[in-house]
Amino acid sequence: MAGNPEVYVDTSAFIAFLDRSDSHHSRYRQLFSRPPRLVTTSLVVCEGYGWFLRRYDQQRALQFLAFLEDCQPLEITAVGPAEIRSAAEYLRKFADHPLTLADAMGLYIMRQRKIDLCWSTDRHLSLAGARLLSGG
Repeated sequence: MAGNPEVYVDTSAFIAFLDRSDSHHSRYRQLFSRPPRLVTTSLVVCEGYGWFLRRYDQQRALQFLAFLEDCQPLEITAVGPAEIRSAAEYLRKFADHPLTLADAMGLYIMRQRKIDLCWSTDRHLSLAGARLLSGG
């Protein structure tokens, strides 16, 4: 039985692809060259924008947003109160791990959509059973 052809993309994968100084850049450059159907959340967009703003400047943060706007095929899933409540369940379930709300939302979305592959350098995103394709 074939798995869901969608891949969940975490903030760390976008950073690795867009930041040439990242140790996983080459691997993610290869992955993004011919991407499958990609799914992420609005929390990942916020987290990524903030990372580029703090690490570099507003110009780089805006370039991150422009990349997401042009990235095909990428679906950005909106996050509302119901999704946050569901993600909070993951935060409680995995309280012994330092998960961010964006991480927990990723775990929830992967479980909800039956996505079994995640692009991330963050090992926490395999906690709900998805296979992690990291930069290594």
